[in-house]
Amino acid sequence: MINKNFKEQLSDLLNCDIKALYPLARELKRKLYFYVGPTNSGKTYQAMSEMTKADTGTYLAPLRLLALENYESLKNNNVPASLITGEEEIFDEDAGHICSTIEMINFNLEVDVCVIDEVQMLDDEDRGWAWVNAILGSPAKKVIMTGSVNALDIIKKIAVYLDEELEVVKFKRKNPLKVDEKHTTLKDIQPATALIAFSRKEVLGLKAKLSKYNKVSVLYGNLSPEVRREEAKRFREGKSDILVATDAIAMGLNLPIKHILFTADRKFDGKEKRPLTPNEVIQIAGRAGRYGQHEIGHIGATSGTVLTHIANMFTSPMSTIKPPVKVKATQIQVEELSSHLGTKNLTQILRYFSKHMKYDGPFEAVNLKGMLELSMMLDQKKELSLEDKYMLSNAPINTRSPLILNGYKKYVNAILTHRVTKIKLSSKILGIAKTQLELLQAEDEVKKISLYLWLAYKLPELFPDKQKAELLRVEINNFCENSLKSNKTLKPMIKRNDSRNNRFKRDDRKQDRNRGYQKSYHERDGRARDKFKNNTAEKKEETKEKKEGNKSPRRRRRRER
Repeated sequence: MINKNFKEQLSDLLNCDIKALYPLARELKRKLYFYVGPTNSGKTYQAMSEMTKADTGTYLAPLRLLALENYESLKNNNVPASLITGEEEIFDEDAGHICSTIEMINFNLEVDVCVIDEVQMLDDEDRGWAWVNAILGSPAKKVIMTGSVNALDIIKKIAVYLDEELEVVKFKRKNPLKVDEKHTTLKDIQPATALIAFSRKEVLGLKAKLSKYNKVSVLYGNLSPEVRREEAKRFREGKSDILVATDAIAMGLNLPIKHILFTADRKFDGKEKRPLTPNEVIQIAGRAGRYGQHEIGHIGATSGTVLTHIANMFTSPMSTIKPPVKVKATQIQVEELSSHLGTKNLTQILRYFSKHMKYDGPFEAVNLKGMLELSMMLDQKKELSLEDKYMLSNAPINTRSPLILNGYKKYVNAILTHRVTKIKLSSKILGIAKTQLELLQAEDEVKKISLYLWLAYKLPELFPDKQKAELLRVEINNFCENSLKSNKTLKPMIKRNDSRNNRFKRDDRKQDRNRGYQKSYHERDGRARDKFKNNTAEKKEETKEKKEGNKSPRRRRRRER
């Protein structure tokens, strides 16, 4: 056998038949099913029923919250089950069924049925790769995908590439949706209404307005799954009558919503503030009119302008997901490229991958923004192994939070020096939050704990404080939930350059300190006080001179005598 030269080996590596990366799935002669339909059509329920009937099965969830809910549903129906997410593993040796977040799929565990939920997420810019991998590599004889109609064409193309049989099962919505003729003002909102906003700030602002006359639950992305679950439970059980949520409501949560009101028709997508698309409006609107609780679902808005846009988008066709879909580099590909390129620089390897890697089928190589951002940070640590850098570049963190980012850097240094690290909070959490900033700090603390647990799952010898971390997470989640359900208005976060606040109030100093501003607070306050004193002295002098100037010469001479 003639050994391939360097160029031939590199060419083979860069021209990838991606389905070959999943040998067990290829051996099973799988059959694919796509349960396609709108929200409230029963497609996921039917898929879970099929999985439950089988001796073994895996449910792959888009969210930890949904993995947990379906795990508990199986347990409540006396079906032994295990739960696996990036932060925890509840393993039952007698269980034949697993509920897992989609990133945690085991490509070496054969089961009878695999359910891949919300498959239209394969088009997601940051996480779509996980759905692509699951479709290609799920080691199950029967793979059931559930999702919306905009994913149908791309699923058909992937099935053709895989040369596997695909059966499409169509579902219809169980009750109708109706768009309001007029907008609804905040004072006219009825119970069982959900208001949709597109930022945490807007959600908490609406909660403050509505809490004067209503009991309000909130849902937004920065809340932990446990708090979101409790807030949803309060609304479901009637302990709150109004829900204010971001578009996080669109995925999987089953809530007794009769009326959905959009408070805005634009959202910031990470790059720009743009109008809502038909896909987004239809997905969110579908949460109105829960089957079995409301005969009809109502869709509206809090202003006429917003209502016009929502009505237009709701009646427009959904945009079809077009190929190619995105695939990220695997650890094996990174290691092989490292060997050929002669570098351990992860950033360089990832950029080379996205530029030169070619796939058979409807796929393209991409670099994830967050992964590339972390890789540039990790490449500064020359002593870190490539394996550790790849693992850490996939960490579930928000780099915009100084609290989380500082924790991440600390944990990276612990791995670099092989130092055992215990869990420690960055700030004290007492009573309930009085300001939006205090609530945000608590939310970030939970995310930092989740990062610790993610590392404890992968490197238990360096991060052994798993039990304490879980207890602290419960404690802080309770703080967040108690703060939200208290119905007390949280003081808004104060902008740093607010002209109305040039005296630098205490909360502004606290915000700067805890969110990463580098100025000295004593120096800043000193300058502010000096400026205030100088301005006051100048004003007094001006007032005195003005008064003196207004006096007549005779009166001035008399006063001087």
